[in-house]
Amino acid sequence: MTDWLEILKQEKKTAQRMKRDAKKILGDPEILPDQAKTLFDALEKQADFVEKLRRLLDKAGYEPDVVKAAEGLEELYAELAATVAEKVRGMNG
Repeated sequence: MTDWLEILKQEKKTAQRMKRDAKKILGDPEILPDQAKTLFDALEKQADFVEKLRRLLDKAGYEPDVVKAAEGLEELYAELAATVAEKVRGMNG
């Protein structure tokens, strides 16, 4: 059986690392709008994937702690995508 809770914990660590990296990237004064948009697109895609995963886990009746872990990961990616979207808007502004 797949240990979804462990997988989601590892994915959360990856997302937190991405959040730190994204801050550095967005703080670079030489970042181009296209580069920021590419980062946003990747994060938005990941947020959509995790949202679908969370729905599937919930629908399949996984334990509440597994679904809650997926929700937390979903929120983290959505927050990160929103932060990058704000930067992109500011650059195109």
